[in-house]
Amino acid sequence: MATNWRITSFSGVLLAAYFIPTWAIIAYRIVMSPVRGLYERPSVSIALYASDHLQLASMTTVRFAWLLALGRLTVVAFFALFLLLAARAAIRKTGSGDEALAIALGIGSVISFASMIMASQVGEMEALRLHASELLVMLGTAVLMLFDTPARKPVLTNAVEPSSELTLEQTKLSYNS
Repeated sequence: MATNWRITSFSGVLLAAYFIPTWAIIAYRIVMSPVRGLYERPSVSIALYASDHLQLASMTTVRFAWLLALGRLTVVAFFALFLLLAARAAIRKTGSGDEALAIALGIGSVISFASMIMASQVGEMEALRLHASELLVMLGTAVLMLFDTPARKPVLTNAVEPSSELTLEQTKLSYNS
């Protein structure tokens, strides 16, 4: 049982165990109260950047917060899909669930990178550390995905080998004897 887990699958499951509850709670708080949820610790750098540098109106800030929550929920959904696909050994061994993990890592990395840049612009050092660590964890798993190839299908040993009779020969016609 323990030998059929690839390191990418194991790392993806660990990431999903962190990101699904954490980002779902953050997105839920933003959806329930967009402005208050946006100014909580995980999203404060985005809120400060939007208010200080972009000078967004209040309704535009609410829409921006909902867009952020939608992005986070999308990442949560793809991590959940990866968990469902990783539960089956046949899918996990062949790497068929890696697409869902790759999409979650791609969108999540973009969100974390943008949040990290915004945190550095507004001087929020704790938010910068949070987003940088999230980004590094996701990029580490993405690098693992590059080098951890899925298991190949076994080569059949009883395969029929081509015989010498099937080589290319000139066609013999019955009237050309």
